Amino acid sequence: MGFHMHITNSNLFRAYRLSITSPADSPNTDGMHISRSNTVKISRTVIKTGDDCISIGQGATNVTIFKITCGPGHGISVGSLGKLPKEMDVQGVIVKNCTLLGTTNGLRIKTYPASDPSRATGMLFQDIIMDNVQNPIIIDQSYGTKSSKPSLVKISNVIYQNVHGTTSTPVAVNLMCSSQVPCQNIRLNNVNLKISRQFETHCYLC
Repeated sequence: MGFHMHITNSNLFRAYRLSITSPADSPNTDGMHISRSNTVKISRTVIKTGDDCISIGQGATNVTIFKITCGPGHGISVGSLGKLPKEMDVQGVIVKNCTLLGTTNGLRIKTYPASDPSRATGMLFQDIIMDNVQNPIIIDQSYGTKSSKPSLVKISNVIYQNVHGTTSTPVAVNLMCSSQVPCQNIRLNNVNLKISRQFETHCYLC
């Protein structure tokens, strides 16, 4: 099992109208992983996998993700970051007009604890539809191996705008930032996420 596509050490890369599919229970089957690349645009694509539909790793700059339908899978992720020593920064990520269907996560930023210093900055998530997503908006800076040492990946200048739909869990927005380098300038504008009817019915019968 592994990534379907790994875009790395690239410049001016564009992919559109793709269909990427693997079983929902297949591990580590990211649809696309983008790292060490500049000016990448992925658009009008359907991704159904057992892991992240699209993951953005170290050294990715000026990445645009537009009109992606994702699900099943683990959503659209920045990270995981900070696993390796001296990772490159991530800067300039736009995720726009995307739909997430029954995914484990929606829009996720994830970093490892005990990391070397780096930055993830300048991200816009706009016009997103969530349909029965477990963790619609999540920042997790204690991803992976547990450690008492905090992540040193500095997350800043992140905007979530016009994010609508349903969540299958009671916590729709979960921001777990580093205690050492707290998140800075995180903005949520017009975010409307409601518990799905399926979850409400389950709790009513409990």
